[in-house]
Amino acid sequence: MKSVLRAVATRATCSKPAFRHGFATTCRAPFREAAVYNRKGSVSAAASKNKKRYEVFRSMVITQFNNILDEFGNWSESNQELRSFGVRSEHGLANEAALFRKAISDAIVMATNGNVARATNPLFWSLRDAFIRGDVKGLTSEIRYSFQSFMMRSRMSADVTKRQKQMADFRYPMEWFPATRALQRTIHLHVGPTNSGKTYHALKALENAKSGIYGGPLRLLAHEVYARFTAKGKPCAMVTGEEQRIPEGVDNYFISCTVEMTPLNRLVDVAVIDEIQMIGDPERGWAWTQALLGVMAKGVHLCGEERAVDLVKSICSALGDKCVVHRYERLSPLQTMKKSLKGDLSKLEKGDAVVAFSRVGLHGLKKAIEEETGKRCAIVYGSLPPETRAQQAALFNDPDNEYDFLVASDAIGMGLNLEVKRIIFETAAKFDGVNFRGLSTSEIKQIGGRAGRFRSARQAAISADGAETLVEKKNPGLVTTLDALDLPRVQEAFTQQAEPLEAAYINPPAFILERFSEYLPPDTPLSFMLLRIRELARVSPMFLVDISSDALRVADIIQEFPLTIHERLSILNAPVQLNEPSVVHLVQAAANCLATRQGGALYDMQEIDLEILDATIADFDGDGRRYLRAIEVLHHSVTLYLWLSYRFPNVFSSQALAFHVKELVQAKIEHHLDTNVSFRAGQHEAMLAKRRKEIDKREREQLRVFGEGHERAAMAGEEGAGKWNEPGHEEPLVEDKTEYEQLEEARL
Repeated sequence: MKSVLRAVATRATCSKPAFRHGFATTCRAPFREAAVYNRKGSVSAAASKNKKRYEVFRSMVITQFNNILDEFGNWSESNQELRSFGVRSEHGLANEAALFRKAISDAIVMATNGNVARATNPLFWSLRDAFIRGDVKGLTSEIRYSFQSFMMRSRMSADVTKRQKQMADFRYPMEWFPATRALQRTIHLHVGPTNSGKTYHALKALENAKSGIYGGPLRLLAHEVYARFTAKGKPCAMVTGEEQRIPEGVDNYFISCTVEMTPLNRLVDVAVIDEIQMIGDPERGWAWTQALLGVMAKGVHLCGEERAVDLVKSICSALGDKCVVHRYERLSPLQTMKKSLKGDLSKLEKGDAVVAFSRVGLHGLKKAIEEETGKRCAIVYGSLPPETRAQQAALFNDPDNEYDFLVASDAIGMGLNLEVKRIIFETAAKFDGVNFRGLSTSEIKQIGGRAGRFRSARQAAISADGAETLVEKKNPGLVTTLDALDLPRVQEAFTQQAEPLEAAYINPPAFILERFSEYLPPDTPLSFMLLRIRELARVSPMFLVDISSDALRVADIIQEFPLTIHERLSILNAPVQLNEPSVVHLVQAAANCLATRQGGALYDMQEIDLEILDATIADFDGDGRRYLRAIEVLHHSVTLYLWLSYRFPNVFSSQALAFHVKELVQAKIEHHLDTNVSFRAGQHEAMLAKRRKEIDKREREQLRVFGEGHERAAMAGEEGAGKWNEPGHEEPLVEDKTEYEQLEEARL
């Protein structure tokens, strides 16, 4: 990741960070112990202030390092992981561990004396950065890589390191797309707040073109554009990771896809890339950067937030593409309310939308609202079947029925066609895959901005006379919260401006990774190779390299199987639910099928428990929670199988059957959620209070370890470019296991 401080005997390696990156390259230099005492022999003021704080951090690091050593196990001839890093005996492992502990202590001493810079104390900087970003889990991952890199130092000759650095020169990622560079493109950047019409104008340009591509962040948005074009008689394909619908009998057609699936070898007139601010997201930003750099369109329309303007203009200048910025204002006013609902659902009004972040939470709210108000409540979220989602949206948008209310996931902030008078946040915190955290300014404004929509995109698409219009409605949109404790954070967000994006994330292409692997020992773990590349990467100020933590875990899961580097890299992008052990076992089974080229039929894979389709709650001793988790795991498993079937069809050959199974599973999940989820106000308040305590505890822990100057705000991507979805780009079933308590007693 970033370099370790190679302190061995009286000499060590000093670090020279890549420009604006902090990923170290190495140069030999004498080791000098950091000075803790002043010339009079007394402890310096800075050291005295930081000593206790950093001693806590040192203890935490050493504890996690000892746990990692336990995971490595004792050295033996069969311990392939240790052997791959050059350890040849138990004594050798103990010696390496002792030296690395000293390197940690030396780094902490330097930090205690005020030396915390990335350039001069890279080990401390990288460990602190990992803890701030990913808490103990992130810290542990960083320690593991740092120790691996430490052990590997004897196997990296100066010549090999030099060649690796040359291949990790990513200053000019635009050169990865030579065919696109031969085009003279015009980049149209449409920016403005939610409900300003920016996406409307971009899609109009796409509709008026002879050929084109739409790339969005969610499957539901790809499906909406696909449905819109198809309804207008325009041949259109829909391409996502797990589903592809290609129109038959035509060669020229539009493509609506998730951004990761944007075709880069297809020449078109117009391409629309939605939510361009996602370019600054560490996990998914690479896909937006790849689309911007590589899409072969004469006119490229980018839609997003104002904070992306300077970065996009800089990238366009480097590309030699013309950039035209189109700015839009809201088409209706927006106000935050002075009071919350104070948890009282009877205060809901017609046209209200309550936003929550898990499917169990949404269904619980739906039932509670209907019981409290006597009115119907529609429900909309990304993983609903498209037909059901469209039906629910239509019911809510129709003013002449009894569907007065809506519960929706945060995908509502990404362009769902809904007429909302008031947005009500069920909570101002969400789970980001590692920890619960407060919603960012950008997320609050994106979601809250859906209030007071002038008219839905579906209505705007077809007016009474069939012509497209954009009609303004002056009614203000209102934003508030269900709980009074969350309202100040929401109010504050609407008075703030999100910080401009400083860099776009990139992932090195497969051909570079394949070449890089040739300069590592053949038994080197893929996860180490990826982190080694990130460590050595040299980038321009406009770009950052990051490797997904999930990708690293998947790399380790499949490491034991004899796969090609191309096959390994493909699987890294699979939608894997890593917190489910059975899904992890399925990934291993899939890797084995791919390695042996057999056993990939859906009914042959024992890890996909198809018998769940015939199961009832009675088969789980009446435990509805266990039943729901079981069918949810089956859903994840079938989704993963479909993803694999598109990339390795000769091995995973049961695609049609998998689609059928997925439909059955989705129906069972929706039926169970609709009939067996309740909303217990007291329990709900206790759950939210617990989450707030978790957030406060984490922030206090970081403050205790690093103090006021831990520089969290300066971390790239901290504002949160938009983590809307779990793997597969769907809302999670639950954000934490306590939500299963909202399930009622089983109805047998």
